[in-house]
This record gives sequence, structure tokens and C-alpha cells, in this order.
Amino acid sequence: MAAFTESDDLQGARFADVNLRGARFVRCDLSGVVLRGAEVAGADIDAPWLLAGDNVLLVNGVNVAPFVDTELNRRFPGRELRRAQDPATLRTAWSTLERAWANALDRAAALPPETVDISVDGEWSFAQTLRHLIMATDVWLGRAVLGIENPFHPVGQPNVEYESDGGDPSVFATTNPTYDEVLAVRAEHLTQVRDYLTTVTDESLAESRPNPWSPQYPETVLSCLHTILEEEWEHLRYATRDLATLT
Repeated sequence: MAAFTESDDLQGARFADVNLRGARFVRCDLSGVVLRGAEVAGADIDAPWLLAGDNVLLVNGVNVAPFVDTELNRRFPGRELRRAQDPATLRTAWSTLERAWANALDRAAALPPETVDISVDGEWSFAQTLRHLIMATDVWLGRAVLGIENPFHPVGQPNVEYESDGGDPSVFATTNPTYDEVLAVRAEHLTQVRDYLTTVTDESLAESRPNPWSPQYPETVLSCLHTILEEEWEHLRYATRDLATLT
């Protein structure tokens, strides 16, 4: 099977009468790709940044991005609050999110214990997803909002871009923590966000912070909190999708 990696520059390439049935594209930039006369029955697209900015996804000339957003909000009640603008609505958004994750944890607990460590299609397992959200909280609350220089808990799970952004992988656990350890740290991090939101004000939401990955680009406290909410809802979607597959 042919394999293309980041060393293969396919920008502007033309594929005509090519059979790509069953091909898999992982972390690929397909923005601006044009498909004509394409057979896409059964295609599965997962684009977490589809709804960012003015992005569109045209299918037969119809922008389907708003339909996707509406359907995801229907499937995940409370997701529509992920862009809350004021302290009270942010607190509601977080409590709703916590309840949604509690339901997912209950769903995982009802399955055989080893299920939380099973990967589906090479994606993170349920436990690894929780570990990544621990890291996301450390990055966007600990480092970005609170200004802690090294906020990372060793249980955290870095993403593939972490080292390329100058991150030190040695701060994370070299061996896999137990699921109970992951749950304990995850609960602590949920509480950290909840406690911060109890004291946040409109004035503090507007304060500027350096982007944790690119300090030359400023963020507001509000945009950092929005990133946390986006991470939480997207990974809840992944986790419940994979739990359904495993079930």
C-alpha cells in the first residue's frame, strides 16, 4: 500500500481517474481541495476546525457546515454554549459539560474494564483522551490564563504537535498510569476550571494573555476558556463515538 508523509509535497497535485477507495488521510491539510465527479458514498470526514471562522464545506454547491453544527448541538446538548461571552453563561456552559462527561464516564464504567484502554482505528483510547484533556487544561488554564511556567501534570497526554512546538516530553509519565489515577487527576482539573469560573469577571475575561504555543500572538482570557470548551466538546464527541463502536 502506498504511503505519503509530510516529506511528500502534494500541493496542487491533480488526481484524475484515480481509485482512492479506502484511503485514509490523517492530520492532512485538505483546505481548498476540489472534487469533481467524485463518488463519496460512505466517506467519513472528521474536521474539528470545520466551523472555525468563515470555513465552508460545499457538497453539490451547498454549504453543509451550518447543518453539521446544528446537528452536533442536537446530539450534545450544551455544546451550543461553548462560545459563551459572560461569566454566568460560562459557568452554565461548564456545569453542562461536566454533566455530559459524567454520563460518558458512566457509559464507560458499564463496559468491561479493559475497554477504556482500547484504541479504535488508531485513535486515542478513552483513558488517553482523558489524559489529553488534563494536558489541555494545564496549557490553556495553567500556562495561558494563570501564567504558571510549567503547569503540566505527568499524567497528561501530549498531542502530536507538542514536541514540534518546543515542548519537553520528559515532563509526562513514561509509563501508563492506571485508569483510577487518570480519573483522580481529571476530577482535580475539572474542579480547577470550575473554581476559576466562580471568580471570573467581565473585566478579567477581556485581559490579554500570550498564546501558550506562540507567545507573540495575544489571546484574551475569554478566548483561552473558549479553547478549553472546544477541546472538551470535540474530545467528548470522539470518546462517545468510539464507545459506541466498542459497544
